[in-house]
Amino acid sequence: MNIPADFPKDPWPASLAGAYPKVAARKIDGQFVVGLTSEELTIRYDNCLDLVVQLSAYCQRKLKTDPALQMDEYLPKVEQASLTKGWDVSPIEMTWIMGKVREFLLLNREQR
Repeated sequence: MNIPADFPKDPWPASLAGAYPKVAARKIDGQFVVGLTSEELTIRYDNCLDLVVQLSAYCQRKLKTDPALQMDEYLPKVEQASLTKGWDVSPIEMTWIMGKVREFLLLNREQR
């Protein structure tokens, strides 16, 4: 799978307290791994891409059925509501998802 360069590669950056420099790593199969493995990154990207497709369709439907809704006011509400759904998506991934939804809606609006 080809993951775009703008996709967040580190959805939960580590913050380690203390006076000495530290590296947040996990031990997987006897090796220390910093960040996500390529398999984990692929799974996260696939999950986020699925949400882009679903939320794009949902927002497009809502915006068509209610002409009073303005995209710039509506999308932040969708993002806030999405963060409370309990989906396995970090805030930075949700920002990426909503950016892609916005791109889809703008492109679709221009094609009408």
